[in-house]
Amino acid sequence: MRKVDPKVEEAVETLNMKDGPTRRTLLSGTGLISATAAASALLAACSSSSSTATAAKETAGNFPKTPAWQFWFDNHVTTNLFFVPTQNGMADAAALLGIPKPKWGGSQNAVVPQMVSYINTAIAAKANGIAVPVVSATAFTTPVANAMNAGIPVITYNADGAYTSNGTPQIGTNRLCYVGQALYLSGQQLGEKIKSLVKTPGDVVIFIATPGAGNIQPRFDGAASVLTPAGFTVHSSTTGAATAGELTAEKAFLLGNKSKLKGAFAVDAGSTELLSQAMSATGLTGKIPAGGFDLTPGTLSAIQAGTLDFTIDQEPYLQGFLPALYLYLFNLTGGLVLPPDTDTGLSFVTKSNVGPYLHTKTSYEGSAASPTLVPRSGPISNPPATTST
Repeated sequence: MRKVDPKVEEAVETLNMKDGPTRRTLLSGTGLISATAAASALLAACSSSSSTATAAKETAGNFPKTPAWQFWFDNHVTTNLFFVPTQNGMADAAALLGIPKPKWGGSQNAVVPQMVSYINTAIAAKANGIAVPVVSATAFTTPVANAMNAGIPVITYNADGAYTSNGTPQIGTNRLCYVGQALYLSGQQLGEKIKSLVKTPGDVVIFIATPGAGNIQPRFDGAASVLTPAGFTVHSSTTGAATAGELTAEKAFLLGNKSKLKGAFAVDAGSTELLSQAMSATGLTGKIPAGGFDLTPGTLSAIQAGTLDFTIDQEPYLQGFLPALYLYLFNLTGGLVLPPDTDTGLSFVTKSNVGPYLHTKTSYEGSAASPTLVPRSGPISNPPATTST
């Protein structure tokens, strides 16, 4: 047996090659006497390993070959920054599963008839699955039933109908499941946070883009259910679905009420992002606490600068990824695997922990184009639970 070059032995161990044809060939004395020969052999081995990895990627998982199932995602504010991670999530799930990227449409300005029309278009196109935020308690009952009766699975995300004033869910559709935050309970967490920041009860405002909408009205109601019994006067101020008008609406309210306000907050992404600007323009920055929902870049920068005290994360990426995965599994198993209701949770982002959100650009939070591996270290903080079970 010929002597194996020590460099080969070292590299084999470094590459952690498991027992197999390549390892046995390299270590069995096949004439690899020189370092040059060793390098050539290792390049060949790495090439073989790379080919194997590529093949594995092309057949990820243990699923059989499936049709090119086309899912449709209906949305109420299709161009809103909040839903950039949601779109990344649905696209990543589709790429992982080897199916076409889901279609994305609906309404730019929370016009419910436009959303209903998009569902009807998906039904006519024989979609293989539909995901929709049910932002109206009644408007989606018939179209969702029509889809389900046609054999098209429907999952709701981000909003699931409505709640009564005491927090009882009023779903209003026969969808398979809901993927998103427990909205009323997240509003109650908002209320508790406001109580901790505003030491003496008084007047506070909660800005809301579209009052009555199933994705944000429950948050307002949940906050009010905590604050009103505690002696707060909770004002609701409408900002509108179009981002362009939200700043004007917020400044107008703050100017008209600044002498009595003890806090200013919001329950949607756009109203939260613009709140810091409105506070600055009206001279309220640093004088009263402020905060809201979601992780848009402007909101995160405002928290770092200290012009907003907090924001609440509800994992928009999962609201795209999980519905696509659930629809796939439902189709794959002929409906035997029913998707579960999934609470995407709640976590507070403050100045003490905003750093990683700002300094790590990822598609999962909507600040980068491509998926990346994000390393982490240190203790894990367990966020407050919002599950209703």
